[in-house]
Amino acid sequence: MTAVHETESLINVVNTCDNFRPHLSSEPLVPFLLAPNIRPALGLLRPSVVAALRADNDWRNAHGRPLAWNIPKDSDTDNGNGVPLPYVAFSPPLASGTPAARTLALADTLERWRAAANDGDGKYSANEFAGVIGGTRWRAEWYDVYLTPGGALRADGRDPLNVLEAPMNARAYVFSMERSACALFGVITYGVHMTVYEQDAHGCVQVWVPRRALTKPTFPGMLDNSVAGGIPGGTTVLDTVVKEATEEASLDPELVRRLARAVGAVSYYFQTKAGWLQPEVEYVYDMCLEPGEAQLAPMDGEVEYFELMSLDEIIVHMHAGDFKPNCALVLIDFMPRYVEITQRLHGQLDLEKW
Repeated sequence: MTAVHETESLINVVNTCDNFRPHLSSEPLVPFLLAPNIRPALGLLRPSVVAALRADNDWRNAHGRPLAWNIPKDSDTDNGNGVPLPYVAFSPPLASGTPAARTLALADTLERWRAAANDGDGKYSANEFAGVIGGTRWRAEWYDVYLTPGGALRADGRDPLNVLEAPMNARAYVFSMERSACALFGVITYGVHMTVYEQDAHGCVQVWVPRRALTKPTFPGMLDNSVAGGIPGGTTVLDTVVKEATEEASLDPELVRRLARAVGAVSYYFQTKAGWLQPEVEYVYDMCLEPGEAQLAPMDGEVEYFELMSLDEIIVHMHAGDFKPNCALVLIDFMPRYVEITQRLHGQLDLEKW
């Protein structure tokens, strides 16, 4: 087994990823609801987004378009008496309409915000949302949004613009939206992480660790987990694992389906340095390879290279801040299964006195 130094704590590494608590926010956050009488909230909106949604309603009204947002009047952020705005919701016709209608309405809004975030050459502008949806940050990929985060994910494979009712296996499905814009609305997103490792006869573990490409729009050049990616709308968790393992790490799909083992999930609430909110749920897999059974290698240009690292080396890189925060969190989740990391964190129940 790999030794972990008694003096090293990983709490700060965890807190770097799980770094936000809504009730401690320094700015007023407005619940984003399906309808005023339906909870829980789908997300949390910062004042600038509330103002932009109000302006979007004004634009729609001026152009003879149906309003998309139900926003209580009085102020962009509060009612003038220090009382936060109670909510922003879909307009009544959209709230009672189909998922496809909500998806289309939000897509229309986001396309105009995207245009405002880009100048004529497609580069970032001074628009506040440019660092989120401008330029290459726009992913052109659907993410599904759910009313209850613990429900089943939509896995019917349909284009969200054709979903006229919530699928039977995903009753909590509400709508889909552009992946990069999820941070603007503070909605929960879903992804997969798979730690691919080798273990020798003595129990020593080495993990295949990639370095993210310098061209990545987020966390360029940082260390990542072996296989990781967001779950596109309508896609199963396992299919996402296989897709990412094939495209990012050049692994054989059949090998992945045979060896990938679901081990749970982690969730965290991450706030970016710019203040955007990214609550996330990651479905976690382990995959054990015999030494030399497969060689992970970049394929789609999102990874610079892969290397095998011991758990001790990984911990050193964690403390140095070299890992993308959520990848460090998933690797910490991995370690108790293969190293006695918890023994030093908990009392021994005075077992020697029993």
